[in-house]
Amino acid sequence: MDEKKSKYSVEPRYITVKTTDGETIAGYVNIGIKERVSDVFTKTDSQFIVLFDAEHRGASAKVLFINKNHIVWAEPEKHGKPHT
Repeated sequence: MDEKKSKYSVEPRYITVKTTDGETIAGYVNIGIKERVSDVFTKTDSQFIVLFDAEHRGASAKVLFINKNHIVWAEPEKHGKPHT
């Protein structure tokens, strides 16, 4: 059980992404045991990223699954909203 705790962790980082349809979405991505936000995009086999507490189209606190093929850019926010 202790091994699982060391393998998986919650390390939220606030990011903004722009999608191919022109939408801009901001929210938290869990980098877990990875070192950087970019590792979520380059060092995982998953085709999707999960944004939580996301803000999109005037609504907040959403959970969104976004296909990586539809992301034009992603920007980590150094001083993003504090996660509660």
